[in-house]
Amino acid sequence: MTELGLRIRARRRAQGLALEQLAELSGVSRSMVSDVERGTKTPTVLVLDRLATALGTSISRLLDEPAGNAFVLLRNGQQRVVRDPAGWERRILSPVLPGVEFEFMRTVLGPGVDAGEFSPHSPGSREYVAVESGRLTLTIDGQAATLEAGDSVYYPGDCRHAFANSGDVECVYYLVMDLGTAGPHAAWPDRER
Repeated sequence: MTELGLRIRARRRAQGLALEQLAELSGVSRSMVSDVERGTKTPTVLVLDRLATALGTSISRLLDEPAGNAFVLLRNGQQRVVRDPAGWERRILSPVLPGVEFEFMRTVLGPGVDAGEFSPHSPGSREYVAVESGRLTLTIDGQAATLEAGDSVYYPGDCRHAFANSGDVECVYYLVMDLGTAGPHAAWPDRER
C-alpha cells in the first residue's frame, strides 16, 4: 500500500494537481485520497479505478513499475490480483509497459455482486469484454445489456460503465482496456437486449 500511495502522489504532483483537485476530479473524498497516498487505507477497486481515471492512467500503472518492452512473462503468482470487499476480484494479466496505456484483466464476480459504476476514461479509450462463464449485466451510460457465456462486446471507455452479476452462480469475464487516443467514438446505438 505504501508503494501504491507513493505512485499516486508522484503522479498527482507531476500533473500539478493539489490533493483537493484530485479528489474533485475522481469523486473520491479528500480524506480517502490522503489516506491512500499515505498508505494507511486500502482502496476498493472502484476507488482505485476512479483515481487512475482522474490521473489519466490505468490501475496497472499505479500498482507496478513499467517492465521492459521486450518479452515479458507474467507467471500466475506474479500477476496482480485486486480483491474488492463487495465480493469480486480483478486479476491483471498484462504487464505495465513504458508508454502503453493498456490493461488485460480477468474479473470474477460472485453471485449477486454489483461491482458498481466506473467513471469515463479518457476520450478515445476503448474496452472489450468477453464472458467466460455465468451472466454479466453491462450498463453503458444507463443502457443495460445482458451477456451470457461466450458473448463479447466492444464499447467506448469514455462513458460511464457498470458491471453486475444478478445470477446465482459466479461470473467470469475478460476485459481489455485500451486508453489510447485513436479518436472519437460513434454514438452508442440502440441494440437488441
